[in-house]
Amino acid sequence: MENSNRNFLQPYTFANGFTLKNRVVMAPMTTMSSFFDGSITNDEVDYYAERAGGPGMIITGVAYVTEGGKGFEGELSIASDSTIKGLSKIARAIQKDGTKAIVQIFHAGRKTNSKTLRGVQPTSASAIAAAHPLGSETPRELTPEEIESIIKDFGRATLRAIQAGFDGVELHGANTYLLQQFFSVNSNQRSDQWGGSFENRMRFPLAVIQEVASVIDAHADKPFILGYRISPEEIHMPGIQLKDSLAFAQALTDTRVDYIHLSMGSYKRTSLNHPDDKEPILTKFVRVLDHKKPLIGIGSIERPEDAEEVINAGATLAALGRELIREPKWVQKVKAGDLGSIRYQISPSDMDELRIPLAMQTYLEGSFREVMHFTTDSKKGTDYQNSLAPMEGFEKKI
Repeated sequence: MENSNRNFLQPYTFANGFTLKNRVVMAPMTTMSSFFDGSITNDEVDYYAERAGGPGMIITGVAYVTEGGKGFEGELSIASDSTIKGLSKIARAIQKDGTKAIVQIFHAGRKTNSKTLRGVQPTSASAIAAAHPLGSETPRELTPEEIESIIKDFGRATLRAIQAGFDGVELHGANTYLLQQFFSVNSNQRSDQWGGSFENRMRFPLAVIQEVASVIDAHADKPFILGYRISPEEIHMPGIQLKDSLAFAQALTDTRVDYIHLSMGSYKRTSLNHPDDKEPILTKFVRVLDHKKPLIGIGSIERPEDAEEVINAGATLAALGRELIREPKWVQKVKAGDLGSIRYQISPSDMDELRIPLAMQTYLEGSFREVMHFTTDSKKGTDYQNSLAPMEGFEKKI
């Protein structure tokens, strides 16, 4: 196939007129490199600038919308107006050569701790601790008034994203954070309007979507994207089953959401809870959405053939994560036909050249080595490799 004819290199226009120059998306991956207060660092700006220009769209690592929603150290903040100036630097860095800049926003809910929150107890839909081998803190159940306040926080964060010059926001409704916590029977066992039935458990994420959409309508002076990320299943019982997520995705087709973004480790993945079901999850979502909303396929997309397979399977866009860490110029090299120079392996000595922030380097070298396809660095040796420990709080967003 001629490189210029590859489906994932073709432009795409959303229903609101927002156009991407190609169908490659850089997936949201946490850099862990913000200051203690969530303000940006130059390392983060350089990291995004190095990867800009190729993908049609880059989604930032997650930013918390309110102080009580911070999930881990080194995380971006979009919780106050003081963050707008710094976030605008990231937006401008991403927008080089026509790449669109999307900021992912969230509230961690129970998936944080009082140390990260500086002594404040985490909150969630219900006072139920998350299952974790090392234990988790029991959150405090949010009051109805606090729920309404958090909904407004998402709206205020969206206004800041507009003011910072981003092209859109993605609501992080995956990876068991607060939006997912309200939807899941594992974490939401309320008996009021915010819990219980399937419809009530959808109420919070749908209210957030409505609030964000109203802010966009009131303040955006050009097409502005609203995305929603979703995890197909939870492995803990009770929890979200695939049929629940498919029904939720179908409900999202009646909202102002501009795209739905799956969160999976492989685009070929099948159900974790139903191993006899051999149909890929991606195919199930394609069928349920029936082209009513664009779908971002994701997970272990590394080579051009992978991206093409995702588009051919019915996804609208293909998101690359780890491969764009290893090879920031992946899109440019594919487009130029320079396939032989694409990096599929890196060593620790490549990190600085790739503009990977130091905190992110530490995690990648210590805990993510196998999936990052690291090669041995003879200059640093085995002792160095074995001394690198995981950094608590880093989330694999791909």
